[in-house]
Order: sequence, then structure tokens, then C-alpha cells
Amino acid sequence: MKVEILQLLEGTKVAKGLVVIIDVFRAFTTACYAFNKGAEKIIPVGDIEKAYALKEKYPEYVLVGERNELRPPRFDFGNSPTHIAAEDFKGETIVHTTSSGTQGIDNAANADEIITGSFVNMSAIVDYIKAQNPATVSLVCMGYACQYPTDEDTFCAEYIKNELEGKPTDFQTMVSKLRYGSGARFFDLKKQSWSPSSDFELCLKLNKFNFVLKVESGLGLNYLKKISVNGTI
Repeated sequence: MKVEILQLLEGTKVAKGLVVIIDVFRAFTTACYAFNKGAEKIIPVGDIEKAYALKEKYPEYVLVGERNELRPPRFDFGNSPTHIAAEDFKGETIVHTTSSGTQGIDNAANADEIITGSFVNMSAIVDYIKAQNPATVSLVCMGYACQYPTDEDTFCAEYIKNELEGKPTDFQTMVSKLRYGSGARFFDLKKQSWSPSSDFELCLKLNKFNFVLKVESGLGLNYLKKISVNGTI
């Protein structure tokens, strides 16, 4: 099994095999929490106008996402696990658009299959990849708004790679570095309304969920499907 770490949109465009699109802060962490709150389907879209069009066609759909970290106009929720923590999404379809993670899904044209990457379902991701046993695994770190790499996504990729190669990972050291690095923005008092400090903790709850989110296609749309993985915490 060849495991490669790639960065940003350039990485998604060359990614092959089983592709893991990683967005820890916060797209694919938020998506995991939404499924855990009962969501039936999540439709990830890169183009925000497509999200608005889906909402207009299907008013019952829930709009979740961000641009420049902020909740866009007329969206039901921002891209925050904290903000959806008290919601009941049972049976709901969510349309999710973000500046990083959902862009990666849209651009991974050469993938054999795509799953999402985050720390909250880390063991499930590793177990799923091992079960699939692909010849090539591409770990794509989407970074900040697809503009520059970020530690949280790169750490997540390194953790997955280490697990697949039987190498140890010091997760607590990663958390400490993130607290004073790319995660410091969650502790900025001016940003608490859209990037609450609780998001930092929620995004780094290692192995909270025992499922992976796999990209499927139907009726001209990508959607995320929750696949449970046995033996995960």
C-alpha cells in the first residue's frame, strides 16, 4: 500500500486510489457531528450558489457552511460543531458548503473512491482503509480556505499514515501545538460568535465516532454516506 500526503486543491487534482479529503477545522468534523445527530444525508457542494439553488428547490433542506469562517446569509447554521450540538437532524438532508473541505470533494476527479478525514473518526478511517486494502492511498490536506497548508490537516494525514504503516503518533503533542498555532483562532474573543473555543475541543475528540463518511453519487449530486466500522471506539 502506497500512502502519499498531498496539499490543497493541487493535491486533490492529482490524488489517486482511495482518497481521503481532510478538513479537521471544521468541515468534516461538523459533518460527523451532524450525522451523529441523526442527519440522513449530507450533500457537499463547493459552489455556494449551488447550495442556494438546492435550498430554493427543496426548502426543507438544511443549509450548513461558511465563507471566510462566517455563516453565509440565509444559512441555517455555520460550519461549527458547537452550533449544531443541540440540534435534532433526524431524517434531515443537509447541504454543506465550505471554503476548504467540500472544495476538495468537488476536485478529486481521479479518485477511485473518496472518504473524509478528521480526528473524531480516526480509527474508523484507518480500519476502513485497511479493510479496503487499496494499492494507493492519497491523503489530501485542504488547509485554510485552500490557500495554505495548516497543521491540523497535516497532523491528521500524518496520524493516518503512521497508523497504516505501524508507527506511533504523539497525539497530545499535536494538540498542544495546535492550541498555540492554527487552533489559536478559536480562543480569540472577537471570533466567539462564529468560531467558539468549544469547537477546538470538539474537533480534537479522538475516535469519538465509529463511522466513516464516504462520497457517493446519485442524480447528478455527490452525497456523504455514513458507513459504520466495527471495532472502533
